[in-house]
Amino acid sequence: MANIKSSEKDIRRIEIRRRRNQAVKSEVRTHIRRFKQAAASDDEAEKVRLYRIAQRAIDRAVSKGVLKANTGSRYKSRLAALI
Repeated sequence: MANIKSSEKDIRRIEIRRRRNQAVKSEVRTHIRRFKQAAASDDEAEKVRLYRIAQRAIDRAVSKGVLKANTGSRYKSRLAALI
């Protein structure tokens, strides 16, 4: 454990950010997985709907700084290729 008061605060701050980032990444992965399952089916409308949801989740993660911009672009590109 840290001896300096500001370091103790930093540790608490880091833990809060870690949990938030973990939740956002989990949400993105969930939306990607749901889209991939729909992409295997023949329902075109469902594919497009889930692609848009996944794309929004990825963009949100990039804007919050959880994912880097190129990573988000790569994810979206690979999902678009499945449509």
